[in-house]
Amino acid sequence: MPVLKQFQPPAQPTDAKPHPGRRLTEAEFLAWIDEDTRAEWVDGEVVMMAPVSIDHDQFHAWLRSLLMHFVEHHGLGTVFGSEVLVRFPRQRRLRMPDLTFVSKDRLEIVGPTLINGVPDTIFELVSPESVVRDWRDKFAEYEKAGVREYWVIDRRGGRIEVYSLGRGGKYRPIEERQGRLHSTVLKGFSLRTDWALGEKRPRVAVALKELGVRL
Repeated sequence: MPVLKQFQPPAQPTDAKPHPGRRLTEAEFLAWIDEDTRAEWVDGEVVMMAPVSIDHDQFHAWLRSLLMHFVEHHGLGTVFGSEVLVRFPRQRRLRMPDLTFVSKDRLEIVGPTLINGVPDTIFELVSPESVVRDWRDKFAEYEKAGVREYWVIDRRGGRIEVYSLGRGGKYRPIEERQGRLHSTVLKGFSLRTDWALGEKRPRVAVALKELGVRL
């Protein structure tokens, strides 16, 4: 695990709300946050999220498109982006994962404004200001909540790991096979490590073809 250093995030965009300057109840947080403000709620504390880099944005768009086409083709469920809150009520958390998958048999947890329950799979793309949050805090929270699979992609640090929930409710790492990491939840889906960490990646249609999906 990399050394976890503290990072001072840059300011939010000018159209985002400033930090409220105090602890909020969950109801107060949901009334305060809007579509221009990226923030999470952690047991009363409001955690502002920094703007992402261009590389982060472009890779996120590519991965979301890949996942959405794959999931739609196989009729597996729904993929959500980084503006959707996920509520973990037992832990008093409202998190905003980069990508979230909910299987078709569990779509009742998806409400009009947030996902009210435990998703099947979560993907987090690590930013300089989210190293501690993604590798340590969210790892522990998602494991405790029972998220079946957790992907952590750190392009800047050159590291990708995938964890599957095993017996006893503990995460176990999924081993890379022939340069790929294979999902245990999204059957048939895998991601090449050089796609996830390299500077170049194929067009979505080409990547999908390798996964057996033709647009």
